[in-house]
Amino acid sequence: MKFLHLLGIEFKDLLDPTFYINNGGMWMVIFIVFAETGLFAGFFLPGDALLFVTGIFSDDLVKAALFDSDNQWVNLGILWSLITTAGILGNFVGYWFGKKSGPFLYERKDSFFFKRKHLIHARNFYEKNGGFAIVVARFVPFVRTFAPIVAGIVQMDWKKFTFYNITGCMLWVASMLLSGHFLQRFFKEKFGYDLTTHLELIVIFIIVVTTFPVIYKIIKPPKSFTEE
Repeated sequence: MKFLHLLGIEFKDLLDPTFYINNGGMWMVIFIVFAETGLFAGFFLPGDALLFVTGIFSDDLVKAALFDSDNQWVNLGILWSLITTAGILGNFVGYWFGKKSGPFLYERKDSFFFKRKHLIHARNFYEKNGGFAIVVARFVPFVRTFAPIVAGIVQMDWKKFTFYNITGCMLWVASMLLSGHFLQRFFKEKFGYDLTTHLELIVIFIIVVTTFPVIYKIIKPPKSFTEE
């Protein structure tokens, strides 16, 4: 935390997707997606909200980083391809990390960047849903960071993991980008309402919706033996 303060950054900035867009643009978005899925320290990063906001600013981001295509589909295609590649590679790194050093994580003490409880939640989620968990995990904060690590720990079949990894990332990135891009256009053209003027509320809504399954799982009382 002191290190962030020296850089003039507050922890709340790390949870704000517009912070990354304003301080790195498209390339920063690509790195954040990789970090959230490939580095277990990235579990707190705003993946879903970041991709949604990226969809809203898709044309400006591509223009600033590469060129002005003047075509929304080209811009979305570029973002989708690059971000999806980063997310897929991130999961591969997570799988490799879990396979090589996974057992050590279960014995590691909690720190600011690592919480053992998140790893346990991901393991339970994975064991319950099998390979499909790799796809579903993309849409669940915290879980998507640790799911590939757990897959590596249990040595999930490489070909099976690759299939679910690629499929899940393609669907996750596409759904978030398209939602942000076309909802912005819809509200602006139909109602003259600019979503960019209320990004904080939108981000909070996305965070609440995407984290609800995790929160519910944590606070849900366990079944008694009489309920089994």
